Amino acid sequence: MQAGTVVGNLASAIAVQSGEAALVADLKAGSEEAFALLVALYHQPLYSVISRSLSDPSDAADITQEVFLKVFRSINGFHGDASLKTWLYRIALHEAANRRRWWSRHKRQELTIDSPIATNGHDGDDACCLRDTLADGMRSPYDCAVAQETKTRVEEALRKLPENFRTVVILREIEGFAYDEIAEILNINIGTVKSRLMRGRAALKSYLFATGQGVAR
Repeated sequence: MQAGTVVGNLASAIAVQSGEAALVADLKAGSEEAFALLVALYHQPLYSVISRSLSDPSDAADITQEVFLKVFRSINGFHGDASLKTWLYRIALHEAANRRRWWSRHKRQELTIDSPIATNGHDGDDACCLRDTLADGMRSPYDCAVAQETKTRVEEALRKLPENFRTVVILREIEGFAYDEIAEILNINIGTVKSRLMRGRAALKSYLFATGQGVAR
């Protein structure tokens, strides 16, 4: 049974790599259809990770567009040393980091209508998964209100984390990347990924519970 699972996983991996290679080849050939497919596949995931990486989430749409423009211009420089997905995330996080540095220099004192707002929450424990608190689902109006309040507080706490911890938490807990993929995206070793994740989780928990505002269940 275990051998069959391994073979099945290997076959799936080969199929994914083959499809990715074909997509990259079409992109390098200048196919508009391939580029449209790339955007359709990765626009929302990249927008999500960029938004959560920024001090001002309202900038995420513009940066996401810049990421795809950069991919379009530099696809011929992609040689398959990393997977296409991790390469895209690497570019996205680099562009988000550039915008954070710009924000730090020029907009630190500004407050926009989209800035996170702290809310009073309910007492709770840390059993709720971060991915669950930020996900949408079919809920009752009350559940939706509680979930939105929780999401607001978690998003606010997430943005208080140091950049290196926040990025790893986002990639692991929200985007669902494996440790080795995160290491590849950030160009660090797996031990560093695990260390940053552990410290990021601890810091996030500390922010959420410092004033008695636990994650609502």
